[in-house]
Amino acid sequence: MATIILGAQWGDEGKGKLSDILCQKAQVCARAAGGHNAGHSVVANGVSYDFHLLPSGLVNPNCINLIGSGVVFNVQAFFKELAALEEKGLTHARKNLLVSDRAQVNLELHARVDGLEERELAGKKIGTTGRGIGPSYATKAARNGIRVHEIFDQETFEAKLRKLAAGYKKRFGDLLEYDVEEEIARFREYRKLLPEYVVDAVNYMHKAQASGAEILIEGANALMLDIDYGTYPYVTSSNTGLGGVITGLAVNPRNIKEIIGVAKAYTTRVGEGIFKTEDTGEIGHKLQDIGREWGVSTGRKRRCGWLDLVVLKYSAAVNYYTSWNLTKLDVLDTFPVIKVAVAYKDPETGEELDYFPADLAYLERCEVVYKEFEGWMTTTTAVKKFEDLPPQAQTYVKFVEEYTGVPVKWIGTGPARDDMIYL
Repeated sequence: MATIILGAQWGDEGKGKLSDILCQKAQVCARAAGGHNAGHSVVANGVSYDFHLLPSGLVNPNCINLIGSGVVFNVQAFFKELAALEEKGLTHARKNLLVSDRAQVNLELHARVDGLEERELAGKKIGTTGRGIGPSYATKAARNGIRVHEIFDQETFEAKLRKLAAGYKKRFGDLLEYDVEEEIARFREYRKLLPEYVVDAVNYMHKAQASGAEILIEGANALMLDIDYGTYPYVTSSNTGLGGVITGLAVNPRNIKEIIGVAKAYTTRVGEGIFKTEDTGEIGHKLQDIGREWGVSTGRKRRCGWLDLVVLKYSAAVNYYTSWNLTKLDVLDTFPVIKVAVAYKDPETGEELDYFPADLAYLERCEVVYKEFEGWMTTTTAVKKFEDLPPQAQTYVKFVEEYTGVPVKWIGTGPARDDMIYL
């Protein structure tokens, strides 16, 4: 049976920690979409591990980790991240790692194009990680991308890469600083190293599900960055929600046991795009400092603000969460007053919206309707039982459940693996 962990906001919610906890009982841990633009930090046995492309189930020596068909696969990042994990003591990682032969290859060419496309957008840039994720999915959709299995056909691979590079050279001219022969030379080496990891993932997942294996699926990014349901165009280029999991891994929907939405007890966002509860003043800076809000993948500081329950309700309507993992509750310990967004108000008509609209220009004009809560002003760090939380914190959590209609099953109370309340 499959348990799915999905980001419910704009990413960086702390999905890796829950993945680390749940993967201890999993036989398979898998990534369905995205690329090495994702970022998870896991603290296990006193060691901090950073995951970008690789599934964080690698901390469990008894778990096989699969990079699925919906992922854009950067070979250089794959080997670099694997080496870094081995240096930190995960010597079993190499034998527990597989990649789908149907995954698209993310090239250095894509990264160079990513930077140029951001420059073209100028003041309306997306704020990407610059790692070529968007161009990789663009070539996939245009049907001129390269899949992992094609790496092993040298003639086909090199012809397709040269053609792709020539097309981008026509578009960007001398602005494209890229040596196609250099990339081809690198792949001649990768071709010798990759075979032991590559698998027919459809066949693998079919057998795993038929055998009754416990499968943990680790979402990358989050629903509000989904190409269809996120704050378009300020989104990533893949389907980051439930739909992307099913297509990216060939998961049987009837085998899904649980869909866990992960959300911070406040809100953060990296990059450009609408963020209605963002606070650029004292509150936002305090959340940023206490929550250590800077990215694992990029090091960029995250924009911060109060929890937006309209976003969570919308996210749940798309992903059908069976429960919430509310993370970083302890970050709110020193706030005397805590706010949550419960609606958006049209300043002209006074109408209140309790849903997230597609028209972001209209949403930008709306005012946020907040509900205030009394802060608890005492530490919740490392609390293990819900009844041991201050009454004000319990009230806060219960309101999240009431507003969204989804129960809170996990509450994060600190950075360590054990800093978690299970309800």
